[in-house]
Amino acid sequence: MAERPETRVLTGPDLKVFYKALSNPVRRDILSYLGEHGEANSTSVAKALGESTGTTSYHLRKLAELNLIAEIGERSSGRERWWRSLMRDIHTPPGLEMTADEREAAVKIGALKMTQDLTLVVRAYSGHDTSAGWNRIHRSAVWMTKDQAAAFAEEYQALLRRYATEPGDRPDGARRMAVRLVVLPDEECGFALPQELEPPELEPQELEADPEDSGPDGFRLP
Repeated sequence: MAERPETRVLTGPDLKVFYKALSNPVRRDILSYLGEHGEANSTSVAKALGESTGTTSYHLRKLAELNLIAEIGERSSGRERWWRSLMRDIHTPPGLEMTADEREAAVKIGALKMTQDLTLVVRAYSGHDTSAGWNRIHRSAVWMTKDQAAAFAEEYQALLRRYATEPGDRPDGARRMAVRLVVLPDEECGFALPQELEPPELEPQELEADPEDSGPDGFRLP
């Protein structure tokens, strides 16, 4: 089991900085690449993202200034600098403790992340990943007290840590899997989405309905 990562709570200006970093596609892709590969330099990142080394070097330095990544001193030499991600367990303050500016930034961050997640799920449903058995999407609902919801989220985090591995320890055939948890009151939400969170438009043939209301392997709607 992986050790529990140190929790970092973003407040005030840090929240705005974090949102600014995530809203830049190159920096977002760099953070994703480092999260998958653990360590990288500007050359490897540039090759993976199809960018110039000058561009990736600039954004790597900016992410370091934002304290989202850190240089690996023992691997860096001369002009070749190696980096690792510091994005382990980042949280925003509890809603009731936020200032108005913090809440505004947190909402923007949440909307950006959920828009990306929604795109990922829609693509999976529409057949972008044809590898049988990889996709698992489950939706459910259960009545809980506030304390039970907190305990459930804590158990979920513990389960994730059981499966977490460092880049060099991953088993053969392992793939990076998107794992998301949303636990919140479901009160008259319905199915309407805010306009800014509408899923990307797909061709009609990409969304043919299944008579059993099932998606690809492992997908099941309640």
